[in-house]
Amino acid sequence: MNKLLPFIAAAGFALSFAAHAADATCEAKAGEKKLAGAAKTSFLKKCEKDAGGAAAASACDAKASEKKLAGAAKTSFLKKCEKDAAAAKK
Repeated sequence: MNKLLPFIAAAGFALSFAAHAADATCEAKAGEKKLAGAAKTSFLKKCEKDAGGAAAASACDAKASEKKLAGAAKTSFLKKCEKDAAAAKK
């Protein structure tokens, strides 16, 4: 268990960094589209949600690679990992 703590901490840091980067990217995209008010709010919410899912997927993919998973085991692990990451965000 102690060996996993650095990897878990690194994954958490990567997710928080990706979320911050997504905020800036989504703001820039909203600016390019000249959105304002409710349209901008709706766009930002969807954009950040989509970006967060991608960050969780890449973190889970990295964990699967560390565990050297392949095939059905990898698919099952990724599905559970991404589900857990989504539940943790709520």
